[in-house]
Amino acid sequence: MSGTWITTRAWLLMLPLLAVMIAVIGWPLIDTIRLSFTDAKLVGTEGAFVGFDNYAKMLGGSNFQRAFITTTWFAVVSVTAEMVLGVLAALLLNQQFRGRTALRALMILPWALPTVVNATLWRLIYNPEYGALNAALLQFGVIDSYRSWLGEPGSALAALIVADCWKNFPLVALIALAALQAVPRDITAASLVDGAGPFNRFRYVIMPYLAGPLLVALVLRTIEAFKVFDLIWVMTRGGPANSTRTLSILVYQEAFSFQRAGSGASLALIVTVLAVAYAAMVRKAAGAS
Repeated sequence: MSGTWITTRAWLLMLPLLAVMIAVIGWPLIDTIRLSFTDAKLVGTEGAFVGFDNYAKMLGGSNFQRAFITTTWFAVVSVTAEMVLGVLAALLLNQQFRGRTALRALMILPWALPTVVNATLWRLIYNPEYGALNAALLQFGVIDSYRSWLGEPGSALAALIVADCWKNFPLVALIALAALQAVPRDITAASLVDGAGPFNRFRYVIMPYLAGPLLVALVLRTIEAFKVFDLIWVMTRGGPANSTRTLSILVYQEAFSFQRAGSGASLALIVTVLAVAYAAMVRKAAGAS
């Protein structure tokens, strides 16, 4: 059987999937691009062609700049914490001790919970009147009165980062734990015989096996954190005083709250381009290293 026929048959077999992808992904994307060059409203007329006015207005506006800074800060801090906690948890769960299987199962629970449920739980924990966090800190003498953690601009974003880390660090831990299973035991045993300490053993023996999987986890979690919506919408809706309004929240408000479909579409495409550019940058950096 010739290679040409095999290639042709492969494409024929993929045609149904390609048709579905074009219908589900391709057409909405094309329509979003078309909308981004108009002043269309969510309900009403199609809107007139305005060129790049929507993009200029979004990129030059203070709302975009502030939301971009908030999104970047949220993504950098949360993903960094998740990577560190995930690796530490994986190293712990890779050891032999009683109850390890049960602990592995329990660790999956935060990640398995739907994001809306996770956000609701943390909103109850942060509640300024009967929240568990206030009660615990008051009993330990850390605070002298109950605080509105989600109602203060100085603490709301930090509270969201904690909630996001609690939910998503198990994913990093599972990826790292799977990579640790591939580390040959004879190599680790040889490093112990050679007198390598814990730090050197992790750096020179374990880390080379973790680098690839952790890079995948880094890209996935950064993109997810950069476009986070449901967690923030349930807990703060972008408040107080827009201190937790990320780019995804801004897209929602622009397109649905303010009924400006054209500018909302342009902002959504800007966020998409930023995410794709980040993924390409990480891939290039990984290839160079």
